[in-house]
Amino acid sequence: MKYLIFGDVHGNLPALEKLFETEKGNYDLAVCHGDVVNYGPWSNECVAFIKDLPSIVTLKGNHEENYLNGSYHGTSEVAKAFFDFCYPSFEEFKEISTYKNQLELKNFTIRHTIQNKYIFPDSDLKDLHLDKNYIIGHSHYQFDRSFRDHRLVNTGSLGQNRRLLNVAEYVLLDEEKGLVELKSIEYDIEKVISRMLQDEYPQICINYYRNKPTTI
Repeated sequence: MKYLIFGDVHGNLPALEKLFETEKGNYDLAVCHGDVVNYGPWSNECVAFIKDLPSIVTLKGNHEENYLNGSYHGTSEVAKAFFDFCYPSFEEFKEISTYKNQLELKNFTIRHTIQNKYIFPDSDLKDLHLDKNYIIGHSHYQFDRSFRDHRLVNTGSLGQNRRLLNVAEYVLLDEEKGLVELKSIEYDIEKVISRMLQDEYPQICINYYRNKPTTI
């Protein structure tokens, strides 16, 4: 069985479409580990796109939880500005309420994150008490690490890579061969920023995207 695993789409339809154009026919089951919504201009469209895929399991991230609860309780001024702007136009509540919490595979558990933590390539893993192999997201940084006989893979972010904004990251898992491939593709980030300008996002949100590094 070959799995296409991705997440942290964050309303970025161009990156999502590019992923499935690139990997068409190259997997048996797709798994989205959450945070389909918020930030980018196409939260409704991304939820609908994923819903219409023939072979996919979708999991719930913290941004789906925020939308279902109707509020953002964090301390980030930027994240609050995005939530306040994007949330009022969201409609797909029924669909995101069906998202699961995690998916158990033969050798991995897939979920949005562990213990609600942002886990980075250089994070200390001692406090996680890893009891199995995990594939996660949430921190928007891609890595593949081992700790005390267990493996922790982060797919990175499909729609809001914090290292290079115009690079969409994801993972291909071949369970039969025991192979995990960290994958990435470039897409046109200007389509996202242009739509944000057209939709009149707050300047703090525009600046957040404009100030991220890209390969261009």
